[in-house]
Amino acid sequence: MAKKPPAPLPVSTGFWLLKSEPDVFSWEMLKAKGKAGEEWSGVRNYLARNNMRAMRLGDLGFFYHSNIGLEIVGICSVCKLSHPDSTSEDPIWDCVDVEAVCDMPKPVKLIDVKANEKLARMSLVTSMRLSVQPVTKDEWAEVCRMGSLDPKKLKAK
Repeated sequence: MAKKPPAPLPVSTGFWLLKSEPDVFSWEMLKAKGKAGEEWSGVRNYLARNNMRAMRLGDLGFFYHSNIGLEIVGICSVCKLSHPDSTSEDPIWDCVDVEAVCDMPKPVKLIDVKANEKLARMSLVTSMRLSVQPVTKDEWAEVCRMGSLDPKKLKAK
């Protein structure tokens, strides 16, 4: 029996959501890294890894505090394309590097995302456990609106 070809990689919309437990790596910690950014390492989920492989330089992402806070607190950008994850000896795991762009003026809580009908199909609602998620252009605009941020004024560093 012939082997199935691998599933195609996702295509970047230019927008993502990256989850981090704030007691492990917080938004404040990413901001402290400055222009150097930080490797988004330790992801051990194939779909999340494939999402990182689809990212392009300058793609923007919501920085989401999971477990504690359950809210989008900032905007980051991809500053280094997919490369081997330095925290794994297994070459199948990749990561990207991200840097802080700006704070979310008003953090957007998960409960408010779930209550917004415009976001009912957002991965944050439908794929809760996925740590690196694509975000559509419309979802991006709506979450930015909820956080009092004009998405047209956002530029990756």
